[in-house]
Order: sequence, then structure tokens, then C-alpha cells
Amino acid sequence: MPWLQLSFTVPREQAEANALNLELAGALSVTLSDAGDEPQLEPAPGATPLWSQVTLLALFDCDPESQAVVERLALALAAQPGAAPNIARIEDQVWERVWLDTFKPTRFGQRLWVCPHGQAPAEPDAIIVALDPGLAFGTGHHATTALCLEWLDGAALAGATVLDYGCGSGILAIAALKLGAARAIAVDHDPQALTATRDNAQANGVAAQLTVCTPEELTTPPVDFVCANILAEPLVTLAPRLSGLLRPAGQLALSGILTTQVAQVSAAYAAQIALAPVREREEWALLCGYKKPC
Repeated sequence: MPWLQLSFTVPREQAEANALNLELAGALSVTLSDAGDEPQLEPAPGATPLWSQVTLLALFDCDPESQAVVERLALALAAQPGAAPNIARIEDQVWERVWLDTFKPTRFGQRLWVCPHGQAPAEPDAIIVALDPGLAFGTGHHATTALCLEWLDGAALAGATVLDYGCGSGILAIAALKLGAARAIAVDHDPQALTATRDNAQANGVAAQLTVCTPEELTTPPVDFVCANILAEPLVTLAPRLSGLLRPAGQLALSGILTTQVAQVSAAYAAQIALAPVREREEWALLCGYKKPC
């Protein structure tokens, strides 16, 4: 079944009102996205940050009545400066096939592969994390996740305890367990992330070694490795806690940091962490190092 798609761009302060109007007009779904290239800091629990310019994309039934509604909406939006409404007909697709066409088995480092379920590389020594796109972000294809996965692939994880702070899909915790960690702890404030992490751990056969919890529920003795793939502002705020969760000589990896934010984040950790050279990919950076002796 095809749909009618109405898309347009408005300033942040107009986005929520426009989204509500679209829903009241009969939109089946309304999606808000970045109209430019404006990274958002990790939101606090319950917060809904928006970009300065927001693109709204609404789907409607493809029938004469909906066509008339969409055309009236587009005409009204055309009077708003910069909105530039566009109407398109979207044909039905096998959406599982769409993402399979773009999400292929991918290697990170020397041994670690992230693959859709049912696909495996022709590599006899491959360590595979089976993962399909789902409720929570994290398939390894974003530069920040890739940097963390490559770091984990090169770490001596055998028998270690690993903390994945801001776990999303659980990909880093699961990868650590597949690479030989004895135990992993996955932490996130988003209930969907916790659900996705549990489901993905079960699908990868590592659920028994994984603890999943919110930041408020986290109580653990110092761990061997901490990996936090969030963003610069929360990483700076969390510096005392993340450093405190690491045993002396334990290793830390921080990502979700723009290259322009490296100095700020480094300064927050320098007192307790001996930092190694920064690793970069595209405009993103990974900071890593080990905890200094007490």
C-alpha cells in the first residue's frame, strides 16, 4: 500500500506545534529530524532536545480525501518562510529488505565482526556479534561505535569485567563478552535501550554473563574496563563517576566526542586517567587510557 509523504523544514520553536497539527490532520506518523548537520548532546532523562532547524516528515493514507488534506496543509505551509513543503508518493516496500541491502557484515579490528542475523563472513576465526537494527541505536556503522569496537578488539579482555555506560543496543557489552570478557555490565537510562540490550544478549548467547541496569541501579566494585560511547557534555559531567568505577591500571575508552571537543573532555579526566594518543574517524574522536595508581 502506498502513502503520501509531506515534508518541510521549520525553526525549532515551531516544530512541536506543527507536529501536533499534522497528527490532528490525520497523519499516520510524524518524524522529526535534523535539517542540517547539527550534532545533539546526549539528552538528560525525559528531555527532548531539537535542532535549530527541524525537518518534519508526515505520512498519510494515499486516497482522495487524504490527498486533499495534504494539499491544503502544503498550501498553508508555503506561506511560512523557509518551510518549502514537498509532497511525494511513497510506494510500499519490504522494509526488512531495505536495511539488509545496506547493513552488511562488517569487520572491526582484526577479529570482530558485526553481522545481521543469518549472515556470517567466510572467516574461520571471526568473532561474530549478530545484530539487526531495532529499537535502540547501535549497529557499529556510526564512527563513534566503530572506534569503540576496534578498541575492544585490540584489548586484552580475557576474564575481565567490562562496563558499557550508555549501552544503546548493547553492542559494546556483547562484543566484549564475545571477545573473552567474563562479565559485562550494560547501563542506560532509556528503557528501550535496556530492552534491546537484553534481547540482543539473549540472541548472542551471552545473557547469563550480562547485567543490565539504569545508572541509578548501578552498584559494582571497580571494573577492569569502562567504555562510554555517549557525547562530550555528559562525559565531562560523569568524569568523577566513570573514573571511580575503574580499578587502578584499568582501561577507559570514551567516544561520542567531536574532534573539537577533545581538549575539554581530556581535561576532565586527566587527573585520574593517563591518556593515550587520540584516535579519530571523520569528525569524531576516541579517548582512551588507563587509571593512574592511587
